Amino acid sequence: MTALPATTPSRDLLLRETDGPVAVLVLDRPQARNSLSEGLIAALHAALDDVRDDASVRAVVIAAAGSVFSAGHDLKELTAHRTDADRGRAYFAKIMSACSAMMQAVVRLPKPVIAAVQGVATAAGCQLVASCDLAVASEAASFATPGVDIGLFCSTPMVALSRNVPRKHAMHMLLTGEAVTAHRAAEIGLVNSVVTAGTERAAAVALAKRIAAKSAYTLRVGKEAFYAQAEMPLAEAYRYAAEVMTQNMLARDAEEGISAFIEKRQPSWEDR
Repeated sequence: MTALPATTPSRDLLLRETDGPVAVLVLDRPQARNSLSEGLIAALHAALDDVRDDASVRAVVIAAAGSVFSAGHDLKELTAHRTDADRGRAYFAKIMSACSAMMQAVVRLPKPVIAAVQGVATAAGCQLVASCDLAVASEAASFATPGVDIGLFCSTPMVALSRNVPRKHAMHMLLTGEAVTAHRAAEIGLVNSVVTAGTERAAAVALAKRIAAKSAYTLRVGKEAFYAQAEMPLAEAYRYAAEVMTQNMLARDAEEGISAFIEKRQPSWEDR
């Protein structure tokens, strides 16, 4: 794996590496438990914008340095603004808006995004995992939305969490603040797989490479359609999906892929 300069506002907050067609974005604030400061949020959002337009990148892995994936928002940074004239209202709104936009950038990225979770992921850190398309967790990882314990309900993490796990499991996490183990997270659908501690990043990259071997056009169409139809009533979702699939059938890669299947050969993708 070759390290590349991070094309982000804060190079010391986020590292960008490349492994073939996979961009690995590494949260790099281990001394602050990789909390999502204003700078780190901006750096991650900028990196996502960069890979969106980088044709050499076909999949993304989000990982973290140190023993903690992310402890969520930087509470010290937020608390420092309580002395503002408005008691921090404007700054709090700014951070929540910026973080929400970054999470949506993960979902809207036309390339698959996989979280590689090596340790604790709490609050907005858990939200980041839930926002990714897939997640691979170390058996040492754990997940929680513990805002309720400090009088701050995890309302924005709730959005991503409730779209990943059944409601009663999401509500249990949100109302109790209790951590769930990696294996329990897999049982309720928050992560896809649990691997031996220390192998989670390699496992996530390997999964990303398998997906990256598919048609980039097909992946882009499919990811966009997946999230769009999930918000629709059943009949509307089927109408939309039928339109998407019809258009997809007319694509060069669908024609090539079907021909390759019939002819029992490997397809040659052109990503169109």
